[in-house]
Amino acid sequence: MNDHHATPDSAVGVLDPREVEEIRQFWGGLGLPGLVDVHTHFMPERVLRKVWDYFDAMGPLTGGAAWPITYRHEEDERSAVLRAFGVRAFTAMLYPHKAGMARWLNTWAVDFARRTPDCLHTATLFPEPDVEAYVREAVEAGARVFKAHVQVGAYDPTDELLRSAWGLLAEAGVPVVIHCGSGPAPGKHTGPEPIAAVLARHPRLRLIVAHLGMPEYEDFLTLAEQYDQVRLDTTMAFTDFSEQLMPFPKRALPRLADLGDRVLLGSDFPNIPYPYLHQLRALERLDLGPDWLRAVCHDNAARLFAL
Repeated sequence: MNDHHATPDSAVGVLDPREVEEIRQFWGGLGLPGLVDVHTHFMPERVLRKVWDYFDAMGPLTGGAAWPITYRHEEDERSAVLRAFGVRAFTAMLYPHKAGMARWLNTWAVDFARRTPDCLHTATLFPEPDVEAYVREAVEAGARVFKAHVQVGAYDPTDELLRSAWGLLAEAGVPVVIHCGSGPAPGKHTGPEPIAAVLARHPRLRLIVAHLGMPEYEDFLTLAEQYDQVRLDTTMAFTDFSEQLMPFPKRALPRLADLGDRVLLGSDFPNIPYPYLHQLRALERLDLGPDWLRAVCHDNAARLFAL
């Protein structure tokens, strides 16, 4: 999609054309060919509807915040919206909340990736006896990124059942987007300590810490400084919504700037309580410069995933 003003027909009617135009002007003005978003959610429809119901009900893990879903569209419309925005590649962040789900989700993800070529084939995992086997199967099937959700799954990432799976992913060089910070509400095993223990065992594991590790931002910056394969995604960070609840400490901005080659754009689309454009503006107003923005919004992920 080379025309900066083109909008796929399937996105017409669900989008504000002004938002489309502003987003495309944002990355066009940076001299980029588009955006790469490493944190978008696609999953089986009945699972996604349950996620939306949870947000609507302001479930405990939302931190008690009202959380309207801005892009509550059908699956084909949601992918068309991302394309209209100029997102060149995105992910299908899917995750189990109990044992016995991950293999089934991974099977669905194979089919979704096959029919959605601009989606980076995504897989997931859970501490259970067959986890190494199905992680290996997913990698062999072409999975390019994994999602781990310590908060929702309520599991310890240092669980011995996961040890061989982490090792396999480290050896294969497949990145893992992991929600391990304690925002928007703490879980039994969230926080930097379990992740530090995982990295001590698997220092080459390509972890992408979701939400910049919110709210333990500085602890996760420290882990990224210690391990050169640790990255951070920007999902919901610096937005008005998150700054009211869990503000990023201004004193840490120079550290974030210094890690500019390992910060990746993430949005949480479609499950965000504000327009997609706001995440981009929130990064822009950090005033870390166009080189930092170019790297974060496209180049770092393009390099990581060889796009």
